[in-house]
Amino acid sequence: METENANKAESFYIAIILYKSSSDKTDYQPLYQESFVLIKAASLEEAKVKALNHGKNESVSYTNEDGETITWSLQQVIDVNSVLYDDFNSSEDIVDLYARHFHNYEAYQSFEPLLSKEQFGE
Repeated sequence: METENANKAESFYIAIILYKSSSDKTDYQPLYQESFVLIKAASLEEAKVKALNHGKNESVSYTNEDGETITWSLQQVIDVNSVLYDDFNSSEDIVDLYARHFHNYEAYQSFEPLLSKEQFGE
């Protein structure tokens, strides 16, 4: 007997996953990484499970050149949602995958280091 998911066509989803670094160094400043992951799944629920499992599986520890142990671990799965357009065979040069909305531009600007009008000649 086939499972329900085997009968459904798979779609693409985008997951935003937040990781945090930590260290055994006492004055270590944590670093955060926001990762956008493309997931193929039969449902949003399955995509959420895959995103969580992926985030957990990406945890890693290593020793840096100063002999300190650095650990990257899953902080949180921020969002999982369908891609905007599921047509990757398009003849278009660009395919929109994900969009999110917010009200407070100043808050966004305060944490986004790549936000610069000079970056792309504006």
